[in-house]
Amino acid sequence: MSPHPDRLLVEAVLANAPGAFERLVREYQALCWHVIYRMVRHPEDARDLCQETFLRVHQSLHQYRYESALKSWIGRVAYTIALRHLERKRIALADPCSDEDVFALIENTSDGFDLETAYASNEMSARLHVAIEALPPLQRTLLTLYHLDELSIDEIAGITGLAPGTIKSHLFRSRLRLRDALAPAQGVPS
Repeated sequence: MSPHPDRLLVEAVLANAPGAFERLVREYQALCWHVIYRMVRHPEDARDLCQETFLRVHQSLHQYRYESALKSWIGRVAYTIALRHLERKRIALADPCSDEDVFALIENTSDGFDLETAYASNEMSARLHVAIEALPPLQRTLLTLYHLDELSIDEIAGITGLAPGTIKSHLFRSRLRLRDALAPAQGVPS
């Protein structure tokens, strides 16, 4: 049985093989950017935080234990760095909500809003982009990881450290907000 590609890449980076770390960065830079940019929304801060993420990955790669996918481990590093950045800037991570809201939504991840259909037309695409940018950092990030990066709830939980039910709740509330923002443009009452 051949070793997992994550193991081969990590071992190559740890052995200082030529081009190995660059390959790791190329492989995971889009994920890193999505996690960080969706949280901080400032391209220059996001670039700096991505560099910080890969510096931290390089310094800590010897601690990676293959208990989760390398993608999840790197995503977790990026998420933690972005989270600390938001904490330093005192930016709220999510909209406050009551416990009743969370328990009512926790198992209800599908609300009938089809993100892909809404994204189909150019005009709707522009409106969707604006609506996504208006979401709080955590909801923006979770929505991006789930719908655009197509990560599973469990993978997102591995990156964020959030419980799967919490992630589902945030996704549901995000889709509700997007539907409410986009419905008038589609001629649908909210």
